[in-house]
Amino acid sequence: MKKRLAAIALALPALAAAAEPVQISAGDTALVLVSAGLVLLMTPGLAFFYGGLVRAKNVVHTMNLSIVCMAIVGVLWTLVGYSLAFSPGGSLDKLIGGLSWAGLAGVGDAAEPSLAATVPHSAFMLFQAMFAVITPALISGAIVERVRMKAYVLFIALWSLLVYSPVAHWVWAPGGWLRNLGVLDFAGGTVVHINAAAAALVAALVLGKRRGLRTPSVLPHNVPFAILGAGLLWFGWLGFNGGSALAANGLAASAFVNTFVAPAAAALAWGLAELFLHGKMSGVGLASGAVAGMVAITPAAGFVRPVPALLLGALAALASFSAVRLRPKLGLDDSLDVFAVHGVAATIGAVLTGAFASLAVNSAGADGSLALMAKQAVGVVTTLVFSGGASFVILKLVSLVTPLRSDEQDEWGGMDGSEAGERGYIMADESTFGAGTPGHATPPVAHAQPGHNVA
Repeated sequence: MKKRLAAIALALPALAAAAEPVQISAGDTALVLVSAGLVLLMTPGLAFFYGGLVRAKNVVHTMNLSIVCMAIVGVLWTLVGYSLAFSPGGSLDKLIGGLSWAGLAGVGDAAEPSLAATVPHSAFMLFQAMFAVITPALISGAIVERVRMKAYVLFIALWSLLVYSPVAHWVWAPGGWLRNLGVLDFAGGTVVHINAAAAALVAALVLGKRRGLRTPSVLPHNVPFAILGAGLLWFGWLGFNGGSALAANGLAASAFVNTFVAPAAAALAWGLAELFLHGKMSGVGLASGAVAGMVAITPAAGFVRPVPALLLGALAALASFSAVRLRPKLGLDDSLDVFAVHGVAATIGAVLTGAFASLAVNSAGADGSLALMAKQAVGVVTTLVFSGGASFVILKLVSLVTPLRSDEQDEWGGMDGSEAGERGYIMADESTFGAGTPGHATPPVAHAQPGHNVA
């Protein structure tokens, strides 16, 4: 009897601790909220990046395609998107969440231990909202200079609910089948980049080539815009990856470090490739290389050490550089090479996460192995097939409601006038707007060096 009483006495403190409510950490909460702000900035950064890479007559419409995602997805995420992505889904929990958190019911100041044990549930939701916002915006780079805003808005609304939320649930929700299989995706290599790249490739095929192109590529109209956009993306990406640790700890620091070193190696690799092949190192090339490195390190940021991160970034940049050079030969008009950069770099990043992952970096991960690489490949292929197939169906459904692409005259005149009713650049002596306005004519199309027209 005395032994039993002693055992009970020893167990009581542990039981009492388990019964206590989870304590919110001010430091962890601050990291997640600041990171949410950093990731929010990435979507305007993407608008600048994409806007600088198109022709001057399409800059406003191109930037609007990113900004409008902040509005559409922000509303849908609040109403139902977050619940579908992260709430328990009952008998369908392996595939999709339920509606218990629709309208953010029950998403408040207390923590949700199954998702983030030391930050308010609302903070976790907000952080994840920024991922949901930028993912469909990435798709727009494949269909700029020809997609109608009405069709795009409808497509994005359906895609965010029918494609993004399910994939996010598979990979990140406690009941998701890819998560339970052991697939590692620290900050969205599969959920964000492969998911968006598959949709972008399908959308480019469905909409067809831009009219009037004399070559497969055009020169960016505003290189400083593109460089500024890449800089904003890199700045925000620190929160994208670092905040995914969901705690102000060593893992967050490791993710921050990797998110600097991998894009640095990638930018250097891309720039040197240009210098070796063309004798010039372009600003757009350096920016594009950095973006490829950011994409590649995203799934691995919280699982690998810095030296493997350098290698991963460099390999991804060279692979994306090669894909950008190959794309015109395939006759595909993925306008800003979304798949060549995001799809290719994210695939390399996801698979090599399986090779370079280390339990010494993240005890919740695994050590690299062929078995883990195989699991990573399953995540990549599954997402490519699901996102590509679902995107095709959604595009066809949208086309039954409204035309997907603009009229020929609108493409020649510029999408800014036909879709936004605005222009990015107006001469001081201009007082009217229209196709006859001085400076509104379509600029001549010049051939870009391989690797200069990317996203």
